[in-house]
Amino acid sequence: MSDAEIQKPTKFKIYLVFTKFRLSFLVILSALSGYLFAGGSNLLEIFYLMVGGTLVTAASNGANQIWEKDLDIIMKRTQNRPLPRGWMSLREAYLVCAFSLVVGSILLYLINWQSAALGLLAFVSYVFIYTPMKRVSPWAVFVGAFPGAIPPFLGAIAATDKFGFLPGILFFVQFTWQFPHFWAIAWVLYDDYKSAGFSLLPSKTGKSKQSAFQIMLYSLALIPFSLVPWLLGWAGEITLIVASILGIGFFVYAYRLFTSCETADARKLMFASFVYLPIIQFVYVFDRNTEVINELMK
Repeated sequence: MSDAEIQKPTKFKIYLVFTKFRLSFLVILSALSGYLFAGGSNLLEIFYLMVGGTLVTAASNGANQIWEKDLDIIMKRTQNRPLPRGWMSLREAYLVCAFSLVVGSILLYLINWQSAALGLLAFVSYVFIYTPMKRVSPWAVFVGAFPGAIPPFLGAIAATDKFGFLPGILFFVQFTWQFPHFWAIAWVLYDDYKSAGFSLLPSKTGKSKQSAFQIMLYSLALIPFSLVPWLLGWAGEITLIVASILGIGFFVYAYRLFTSCETADARKLMFASFVYLPIIQFVYVFDRNTEVINELMK
């Protein structure tokens, strides 16, 4: 489709694309799962968490697009973003990010200072460390996994008002999940990323057996790691069954990628990762609450 055939969207849609609203909302669902799993139930706090977290995440996504505006012109998947298209000025982009970050941080602070601090930490590490590092080293994925795993950690701390073992376990599960998740994306978008100078697969050989093996290894590790809440007695048999089935299924997709090294299998793994995380996190929530209800009824 030529430039002339692409119609300029409404201002509202431009802002949604600039802040990657759908992605922001998925991230905040992860934070909500952490909040509920840790025993949170205050509706006002849930409102602050959802809106504040969405705004901080939107600021991170927007700042990422500001940083990579010249690279987005090169990549096919990003050529139609607001800044490369000229649908948004750089000044307007800065204002949107600043407004989202400030208001979002204030809302998180209304829950507790730890939530606001974690939101800011995620923003700074994602924008100023992970984003520029993407063109320097594949270790950017490891660095980016830290801010990427903060949402359930933040949600749990919003509920408990303190750092602790439970938020740490939720962080660790999402941290591990991110490697096969993002490497599957990097495999699918390998040529596009390469055109912009991004090298994000775990092996220098790119789309190879070596990269596929590491993806498969992390997918395998996710099976026992996802069962830790059950092992610690925080969840019951539902978690054991569902986490095992999901983990094995996810591993099968990774194994298929290892045997074929085909982009089609990487795409299947990528979509499987999108399905896996919200299901496992809300199974934790459901199963933990079921355990609490059963204890109260004894």
